[in-house]
Amino acid sequence: MALRMWASSTANALRVSCGSKAHLAPAFSLSRCFSSVLDGLKYATSHEWVKHEGPVATIGITDHAQDHLGEVVFVELPQPGSSVSKGSSFGNVESVKATSDVNSPISGEVVEVNPKLTEAPGLINTSPYEDGWMIKVKPSSPSELDTLLGPKEYTKFCEEEDAAH
Repeated sequence: MALRMWASSTANALRVSCGSKAHLAPAFSLSRCFSSVLDGLKYATSHEWVKHEGPVATIGITDHAQDHLGEVVFVELPQPGSSVSKGSSFGNVESVKATSDVNSPISGEVVEVNPKLTEAPGLINTSPYEDGWMIKVKPSSPSELDTLLGPKEYTKFCEEEDAAH
């Protein structure tokens, strides 16, 4: 733990950025201790990410959020066919530290829920942008995506938020 805290403060002081990992995305940067922010995604200030592909948007919590939560032990998600509204809770994540609401960054209809999270909620910790996705939504108002942050803006938001705490 002490090594991780040292690495975090060193990375922040040096403003470390990391090159690409082909299987993740074109590039990512470290905004704090081992937290990645991927290109090609949109981010909410409540720490959810959205990947919009065709008629469906995949939603999960960010690496930054899972890092602050700690070990995730339980996830509660909505049923397919239910509606989600931008800024409103659609479920919660329980960690060893606390239970936190997960807010939808966009409005729409839930078309799929990640079935792996029932048996393996820790996927949110180990793979927040891939295996740890939470829901897939058919957006009812695609223009809401334009109100979300890009990777650089989200990284700056996280750095400022962490500095304030």
